[in-house]
Amino acid sequence: MFPFNRRQYQPCRIKAGDRVAVLLHNCPEWVIFDQAALGLGLVVVPLHLDDRPENIAQIIKEVEAKFLLLEGSLQWKRLYPLRQYFRSVQQIVTTQALSTSAFSDARIVTLNHWLPLDKDQALYSLQAQESAPDALATIVYTAGTTGNPKGVMLSHQNLLTNVRLLAETAENSGVGFTKEDLFLSFLPLSNLLERNAGYYLPLYTATPVAFARSIPQLGQDLALLRPTVLISVPRIYEQIYQRIHNHIAKYNFFQRYLFQLTLELGWQQFCYEQKQLTWHPKLWIGKWLRRYIAMPVLRSLGGRLRLAVCGGTPLPPPVSRFFSGLGLNLLQGYGLIEASTVITVNRPQNNQPTSVGIPLPQIEIKQADNGELLTRSACVMLGYWHNPELTEKTIDNEGWLHTGDLGYQDAQGHWYVTGYLSDIIVLQYDKRVIPHEIESLLQQDSLCQQILVIGDGQPALGALMVLNPETWQSFAQTLAVAINNPESLQQITVKKAVLNRLNAHLQTLPTYYQLQHIALFLKPWTIEAGLLTPTLKPKRAAILQYHATDVARLYEQT
Repeated sequence: MFPFNRRQYQPCRIKAGDRVAVLLHNCPEWVIFDQAALGLGLVVVPLHLDDRPENIAQIIKEVEAKFLLLEGSLQWKRLYPLRQYFRSVQQIVTTQALSTSAFSDARIVTLNHWLPLDKDQALYSLQAQESAPDALATIVYTAGTTGNPKGVMLSHQNLLTNVRLLAETAENSGVGFTKEDLFLSFLPLSNLLERNAGYYLPLYTATPVAFARSIPQLGQDLALLRPTVLISVPRIYEQIYQRIHNHIAKYNFFQRYLFQLTLELGWQQFCYEQKQLTWHPKLWIGKWLRRYIAMPVLRSLGGRLRLAVCGGTPLPPPVSRFFSGLGLNLLQGYGLIEASTVITVNRPQNNQPTSVGIPLPQIEIKQADNGELLTRSACVMLGYWHNPELTEKTIDNEGWLHTGDLGYQDAQGHWYVTGYLSDIIVLQYDKRVIPHEIESLLQQDSLCQQILVIGDGQPALGALMVLNPETWQSFAQTLAVAINNPESLQQITVKKAVLNRLNAHLQTLPTYYQLQHIALFLKPWTIEAGLLTPTLKPKRAAILQYHATDVARLYEQT
């Protein structure tokens, strides 16, 4: 531990409006720090633990943070080479003692030394103050899916309005939260969906929250803690879906038939409960199958889950239908940081699983002429940090936030999100393709771990695809090729077999949506390589640049 002398220590002088940054795993200290900072009128800047050090350093520099709270040696060692960006930082506090003095810095102190022993020994007086509703509360950086990360400025009113609307919607829908419930928090609190819906919302409704240890240990924590409420992003549900299907594939024919029948009758039961079908005697069989086949599967999620929420990007329809067929109360929603997270969400009594639901009360949403979704409410951000030009382009004179997302509304009022406006692929002869629509269908295939559809300006679509190691092992054996040899992925027979398998999922789409070219990889795209956002979304521009040679090779014969 670094030596520390209270008498020599000059405390960090911060005032309302100053920015303070936090870089911690989900833990009580994260929540306590956030509440204390907001109570002092400070502006909290959450940082993603899994983000690249260069990105973290750039954010600290850009917001001119005066204070940084981080975990310990692991985080500081990654940031130490970039400390020249920390000129504004007056104090760095670690919740754990640093293991070495090799990365010393005069501004560092451990939490147990920094906190006052009691009020009489306080380093300097801190007094909570009431902030104006429109005062800046936090700056949350976007993930950078469609461009460089941007600092979104949200007020106290922005955040609390969204939380209040969520609580009222849950209560009015019959799924209000009580002290008997348990939220399981595992998405990072630096993610505004988790912060709003998994922290502020249960705090608002006095509902307990448990912190998962990590995503790799999520399965164990679900079984141990048995939560009643789970908030997640599509990738987690997709992984559970693939894991269950891989397990069921090992069953005998009769067991697989019963499981498929369970899903089919379970889906019909769901449609009956949604008043989309009339009752049929075979639903009695479905109830029996749900009890003895579906429920044991759902016990892997703890067995008490009464509400599962999915946000971020839309779930592929087969995945949402799968969980609905099992009897899981899964509600999809849609939102973005610039709108304080949640804009639309399905209701238990009005649940269209392939949609992202209907707007929260007091939130307006409409479709522009070019298909872009626009929203307007008290939840819309103050603007982008130090970027008034972009703010003016994003929020028009009538207060409509231009989301950059494409979507539409059905006759029953449910909204659907189909992709990003900036990601539209224009093939030759002006044929337009929304890549996310294809990618979401292909990701249901267990062979696909990660995929990016490409083809802008080309005669036909192609894809860059990272193979799922487990499924690739069995698939490669059927093709009689070496499993771990990268050269196998270049063989024409392998590529044709993969294309045939993938295109089978696209039969319902126009013919020009079929893939004609593919590049296969065994090495996954990672956050560390700058190819994924901290929320695990692919960065299209970065991946295309990283695989520029592979992309050129795909189309050199066309």
